Amino acid sequence: METISLGFSPCPNDTFIFDALIHHKIDTKGIQFKTHIADVEELNNMARGEILDCTKISFHAFSKIYSQYSILDSGSALGFANGPLFICKKNSISSLNTNSIIALPGEHTTAHLLFSIAFPEYTNKTYMLFSDIEDAIETGKVDAGVIIHENRFTYAERGFEAVCDLGNYWEELTHTPIPLGAIAIHKRVPPATAQTVNTLIRESIEYAREHTESAMPFIQTHAQDLSPEIISKHIELFVNDFSIHLQDSGKQAIRTLFTKAAESGIISPIPSESVFLNS
Repeated sequence: METISLGFSPCPNDTFIFDALIHHKIDTKGIQFKTHIADVEELNNMARGEILDCTKISFHAFSKIYSQYSILDSGSALGFANGPLFICKKNSISSLNTNSIIALPGEHTTAHLLFSIAFPEYTNKTYMLFSDIEDAIETGKVDAGVIIHENRFTYAERGFEAVCDLGNYWEELTHTPIPLGAIAIHKRVPPATAQTVNTLIRESIEYAREHTESAMPFIQTHAQDLSPEIISKHIELFVNDFSIHLQDSGKQAIRTLFTKAAESGIISPIPSESVFLNS
């Protein structure tokens, strides 16, 4: 039996995707998965260290390790109207300037990449766990920040306002869906095994969609006390048809992200043939 080390985040979209796979609700074709659940920036850093065979990864982090990993066709988070939000306290947008301290959910996150494309003039940045950013703004430790995940559903209730919806910014700039995160597999994994893993992830998502309540106990275990309503919204927003199959439009969106980032001098150019499994 082959063993594949697998990393994904505790966010509802990832636990929804991987529940059937890791709990043997589907046939795993003789592959055993050794799981590591962690914040996406921790996973990014583990991938940069080539620790995991297969992992959730931010596209920004992937741009640094494309020679070692390939993006699978299944499991990615892309879409419309689901990008990171640049926020601050209510009625304080006018006080922001290029000296303002901006909190970001990890140096190698796609949120940081998008923010850098949209707001290159803001260079006074600090990095922290995504769930700590609102508190840092509230206490004045930072002046503003970029939020991701479920925080987008509750930030207004907590007294914040959006400076910019970075997802909308991206859509208006490129007319493509916003690429947020991917599932990448190390090139040391035999090609046939990598293809099987890709198929299993797709089957795991399909199982979760057909048995919507099956994954809920696992999701809720890792959901940081989120309400069922927020969990459902989160899954609906981040698990979609692009998660099943990137399609040509999804792949083009990812290539466009890397091209725009390279044009901005944020990353080095990436050969398009080096990005996707079997591309």
